Amino acid sequence: MISEVLAWGLQPKNITTDAWYASKKNLKFFRDKELGFLVGVAKNRLCSINDQEYSKISTFTIPENGLIVYLKNFVQVKVFTKNFKNEETRYYIMFCENQEELLAINKEEFKRLNSIHWGIECYHRAIKQVCGIERFMVRTSEAIKTHFFSAIRAFIKLELMRSQEKIDSWYEIQRNLSLEVARDFILEHLNHKTENNTHSQISVNA
Repeated sequence: MISEVLAWGLQPKNITTDAWYASKKNLKFFRDKELGFLVGVAKNRLCSINDQEYSKISTFTIPENGLIVYLKNFVQVKVFTKNFKNEETRYYIMFCENQEELLAINKEEFKRLNSIHWGIECYHRAIKQVCGIERFMVRTSEAIKTHFFSAIRAFIKLELMRSQEKIDSWYEIQRNLSLEVARDFILEHLNHKTENNTHSQISVNA
């Protein structure tokens, strides 16, 4: 995918991805394409300060402005952390070919790129959970493409509504629909139960 995008003529300075795509092979591919990156890494990824003694990244104390380390079987990167509510610490590494630029990366730059990274993660979650891009019952290529197109179009509509302040979040319509269905179900069964009780009383009185 990245090779195809580069073939279009785009020249991104940085790319970002989660830990699923942070393999040694992928990182070397990014470097060979002269791409800087911010990627998530697992807490057991091996790093070293001196390129000799390697330990799990979770054993290092990471300052706010990051820590320069050698990533095993790679080169020097800068490590940052982010703490999520009710979750353990997540680790991210940043890379750029120019050593001076790598050293100069600070927490503000990390936060800026991480904000973009997080926005992409939220988009992927929403298009799966709200727009159902993964849930399709068709098999032909054209039908699958139509489903993907429809899911993406639905997300764009939700994003337009959110930007126009018609909804507070992408999940609002789905949540309200679920509440409405649950309310109607409860009311229907309450009414049905009330009618049954009324008929029972009439039968007893008769």
